[in-house]
Amino acid sequence: MVSTHDSDGGANRAGETPVAVVDSAEETAEASVTESGTELERSIGLVGGLSIGVGTMIGAGIFVFPGLAAGQAGPAAAGSFAIGAVIALLVALPASELATAMPKSGGGYYFISRALGALPGAVVGISIWLGLVFATAFYLVGFGNYAAAVLAEAGVSFGSGVVVPLALVFGVLLTGLNLFGTENAAALQNYVVGLLLTILVLFLGYGSLDALGVFGSASTPEQFMPFGPVPMFTTAALVFTSYLGFAQVATVAGDIKEPGRNLPLAMVGSVLIVGVLYVTTIFIATSAFGSAALSSFGETAIVEVARAFGGRFGAIAILLAGLLATISSANASILSTSRAVFAVSKDALLPSVASRMNLKYGTPHVALAMGGGPTLALVALGEVEVLAEVASFLHLVMYGLICVALISMRRDEPEWYDPDFRVPVYPLVAVPGAIASFGLIAFMQRESQIIGIAIMLAAAGWYKYYASDVSLKGVL
Repeated sequence: MVSTHDSDGGANRAGETPVAVVDSAEETAEASVTESGTELERSIGLVGGLSIGVGTMIGAGIFVFPGLAAGQAGPAAAGSFAIGAVIALLVALPASELATAMPKSGGGYYFISRALGALPGAVVGISIWLGLVFATAFYLVGFGNYAAAVLAEAGVSFGSGVVVPLALVFGVLLTGLNLFGTENAAALQNYVVGLLLTILVLFLGYGSLDALGVFGSASTPEQFMPFGPVPMFTTAALVFTSYLGFAQVATVAGDIKEPGRNLPLAMVGSVLIVGVLYVTTIFIATSAFGSAALSSFGETAIVEVARAFGGRFGAIAILLAGLLATISSANASILSTSRAVFAVSKDALLPSVASRMNLKYGTPHVALAMGGGPTLALVALGEVEVLAEVASFLHLVMYGLICVALISMRRDEPEWYDPDFRVPVYPLVAVPGAIASFGLIAFMQRESQIIGIAIMLAAAGWYKYYASDVSLKGVL
């Protein structure tokens, strides 16, 4: 049964169309685009959901952090990545329960707005929109750098001046691909992540055998904690940014088939897969060179490990994997950005034009433009490193509030709250998840903290100016 209501709690704005809301039982069906432009077609299966989660997360944890983490914690950096995975699971489990109860586009924004109210929802929704824009720009610039590095390793060098043009061109192509159908974007994600995982599994498989002495001579193991236990935990705060992608699966929940089954499997599964890859990578890297030598390589450490195993071919292969990782991260982030904007607009916290649908392709074309346009502008500026950490700041705020939202929903238990998946002993999961998420913010650069807080205050100001009459708590 489909019913309509004013998403602003009765004060429907002039010129805006009431939003169609589908009962939760029907959300498991294959939704389709309607003339009112409010529904998304469920076209992404479990493999696609895993590809979004895994493809967004595989990146810095393998291609940037190994050398930096080994320098701070030694071989115990593997423990740092394991700690990060545990914290990510503490958030992924509450997010999974909320997602099966509310399988809507917007993910964390939707959960928080329904559990805690419109103001926290608006702050999170608008902040995550901008945070994903920052993250996408970072990924696209990373794509340009990896593309230039692959060409240089192959003997074709255009210099650093080609990085931004490559990033801009590919950003336009990915935005266009998402515009012409979610199935196209999901198919690209599946192929890219599949090839990426194949390269990494081959690399890590060979590296594991080498570390164990099957190939060549066995290396003498280092002391696991040469600097003591504290650096393992402080390094966990550094590398946790590598796990900030699993919630993108919830952001596109409105596109996921059989959400009651596939959402929890995709979110929890992607954290487990990536966690194993990260821990294995650090084990292999520190075994190949030792933590001191690995630290001297800095952000290119994993390329040097691959070069040691396979010469120039190995270096090119791992650079190609890095290129694929940036493609998958950028593609998933563009898709998630549009769904975040779409969800916030449907609730009348942004102008209704942002939730318009392209009926031919079944995609929110205005929301895609609101994500792609600012992203390309940031790429053209070229300075995106600080903005990437701001994106992590905003994600951590959302993760902490997701855990608080679960506690609120379990306490109130509204009649419509009927998740297909329930977190066992949820306080022992949600409370540590909230504390860990908010606590990691303290380890970030002061500049990132200031920018993140400023964005949240601006989002709150927008809510008070534009949508202070919106009431979303308890509205499914």
